Amino acid sequence: MQFSLQHQDKQSNARAGELITDHGKIETPIFMPVGTAGTVKAVHQRELENDIQAQIILGNTYHLYLRPGLDIIQKAGGIHKFNGWERPVLTDSGGYQVYSLADTRKITEEGVAFRSHISGNKLFFTPEYVMDIQRIIGADIIMAFDECTPYPCEYQYAKDSMHMTHRWLKRCCDRFDTTDSLYGYKQTLFPIVQGSTYKDLRVQSAETIASFEREGNAIGGLSVGEPHEDMYEMTELVCGILPKDKPRYLMGVGTPANILECIALGVDMFDCVMPTRNARNGMLFTTQGIINIRNAKWQDDFTPIDVELGGYVSTFYSKAYLRHLKHSDEYLAGMIASVHNLTFYLWLVKEARKHIIEGDFAAWKDIMVKKLMVRL
Repeated sequence: MQFSLQHQDKQSNARAGELITDHGKIETPIFMPVGTAGTVKAVHQRELENDIQAQIILGNTYHLYLRPGLDIIQKAGGIHKFNGWERPVLTDSGGYQVYSLADTRKITEEGVAFRSHISGNKLFFTPEYVMDIQRIIGADIIMAFDECTPYPCEYQYAKDSMHMTHRWLKRCCDRFDTTDSLYGYKQTLFPIVQGSTYKDLRVQSAETIASFEREGNAIGGLSVGEPHEDMYEMTELVCGILPKDKPRYLMGVGTPANILECIALGVDMFDCVMPTRNARNGMLFTTQGIINIRNAKWQDDFTPIDVELGGYVSTFYSKAYLRHLKHSDEYLAGMIASVHNLTFYLWLVKEARKHIIEGDFAAWKDIMVKKLMVRL
């Protein structure tokens, strides 16, 4: 993987860059649609490529390990061959499941014991095994195994967890560096900064992660319930420490306003389930603000969903028709809304990149953040 910075905003820490993998080029800042089980829910690959113009998608190691299973993915020739997506893929290591499945897991120095949420069968993930799993899945960018701490958590818990994440990272790097990709293209390992909302821990973790000198770095353990102000403070702190010449990935973030604010702090890569999950519940993100398509005010509004956004679904379907589909429990409602929201998210980071290059990002961002938070 290669990363180059092309522009730096003079009024903020926002950057525009280019990340090159063996499956293609990614222009940053970028948003990655979440395809947990190898598919972005309710969206075809051709829509991801042609309408949404996604440059990279995300999959989840834990879920892909359970279904369809490693044997199937390896027989297919890796995740790209299996799901027909020929652009870059990033896989989360399963560290988030250490957080989200807290009731059914046990953490030790060796690794994490889970129970499958599908079958109830016992699972045991070690840092080494997680590297092996991600080698078999075959994503272009893979994540180190970590513990995502809950919010709030006690200082000592956050400190102990952070140190264990660092020890796990050493084991991940050792396994990654002594194994090869299975499918003839290069894979890249990103470490993850932890430390909850404690400044000294975040500084220590960022410095430790940077010392491993990997090709990119991630910031984890945020957007788990802490106030937005704390997320921004931790992100700014960490971005001031992580190398400027390597991509920075803020995991699981977030709302359109979150993304713009964190771009301004120096983040390059984002993912979040929000655009597709909220779409299935009838919430649309638009260039003018947020729409709840279930509301009666849209029942006779025959204007396009978002004519300023462009794209097929945003300009072809009316708000009244989408509301009708939603109230009729038609699957098409979730499909249209998901494509629209992802188109919006990709438009947003593309516009951010344009304004970084043009030199007026900070002023544009301040206007957009206010506009995007309006409930229409």
